[in-house]
Amino acid sequence: MKADNDEDKRIILGRISGLHGVNGWLKIFSYSRPRENIFSYIPWSIKHANGSWVMQKVSEWKPQSKGLIAHFDGVDDRDAAQAFVGLGISVAREQLPKLAEDEYYWCDLIGLKVVNQADDILGTVVEIQETGANDVLVVKGDERYLIPLLKGSVIKQIDEEQGQMRVDWDGEYI
Repeated sequence: MKADNDEDKRIILGRISGLHGVNGWLKIFSYSRPRENIFSYIPWSIKHANGSWVMQKVSEWKPQSKGLIAHFDGVDDRDAAQAFVGLGISVAREQLPKLAEDEYYWCDLIGLKVVNQADDILGTVVEIQETGANDVLVVKGDERYLIPLLKGSVIKQIDEEQGQMRVDWDGEYI
């Protein structure tokens, strides 16, 4: 079962990956699809090195080359912006759209125990990878499994309350 704490109520949407120019602009790496959707959920909370979350308002943003850049209120030079590089960007769960009953945000799947149809515990979901054809669960236990995230054919049941996912996946498939 997942703990109900402040950390669980946050959704990580991206990170600050670098500096852009000398006027305080920052490079943004977005986990959203399309990547520009990260700006639909402003204001952001930024996790500082000391572990505290600080609300940060984006005053301006734009696409840049193959990425995104943003400017924060009150961050007007490169030195001030440097303090944000490498930090995570999150929003409160309430800022995101409500999902249908059989839909999940990736962050809700990370940490679930994965059990196959023979009741073998394969491990825990540690990551989800985006591939061209379908997303893939990275499950780590005694072995490392790459399991296609295909509801119905492979993913049989997701029980967030029990912290478990049932899959049609043989332990022989690594």
